[in-house]
Amino acid sequence: MPSIPSNKPYRVGRSPTGLGLFATKPIKKGTKIIRYFGPLLDSKKKKDDAIENKYLFELNNRWTIDGSVRKNVARYINHACKPNAESDVKPRKRKVFIRAIKDIEPGEEINYDYGTDYFKAYLKPIGCKCAACEKKRKKQRAEARAERARLKAKAERKALKKAEKLAKEKAKEQAKLKEKTERKSKKKKLKLNGHSLNGKALNGKSPARKSLNGKHLNGNSRVRVAGKKSAGRTPPVSAPPAPALQAQPAAISVEAQPAAI
Repeated sequence: MPSIPSNKPYRVGRSPTGLGLFATKPIKKGTKIIRYFGPLLDSKKKKDDAIENKYLFELNNRWTIDGSVRKNVARYINHACKPNAESDVKPRKRKVFIRAIKDIEPGEEINYDYGTDYFKAYLKPIGCKCAACEKKRKKQRAEARAERARLKAKAERKALKKAEKLAKEKAKEQAKLKEKTERKSKKKKLKLNGHSLNGKALNGKSPARKSLNGKHLNGNSRVRVAGKKSAGRTPPVSAPPAPALQAQPAAISVEAQPAAI
């Protein structure tokens, strides 16, 4: 690091982007802090126009300051999208000063806006690391995390709702299946018990009557089984009818005798 006189209100120190320039004393708004200097390059000369580095400060279309020299302490000032200083360019004098646009407190890093061209060429590809951009990125990361958490919670609620719906449908199907099984079981039971023990059918139809010892269970006339005689007592044998008597002429037991004279 270059040596800086003690009377100067700044020092070179470590910053999030590498090295930076920090205030060592209070710097009031409008104060010229430091001069940006180095060899002047003439764009009309090929050798000057061929020089390329990130410390080139363009004064106008022709003249450019090559600030890569080590004695140029101003080259340690970093870019900021919301700076506390600015570059005061004087093309005719071919000089550039860095001036405070805010009150700067001791220990605060000094920074200024490098301009659109430099930002696009050097900072945008790697991402600006100034405090404002870091704060913006931090906010974006927090918003992204919140959005992911919101989407996750939404997905979990959706999944829970779907699971509850499936559980209800499954319970409903199980209830229907149970009811169907009970109906089948009841129907089967009724089919097996189709005849009542007391002569009455459970299904409302008259039971088939069966005879016992040739008589109905209810005492009515007996029914014979086809091809067989009914069991039980032997039926009485009918006596043959008595032969009819033929009419005979009356017998004359005493022959007619002539009357005695």
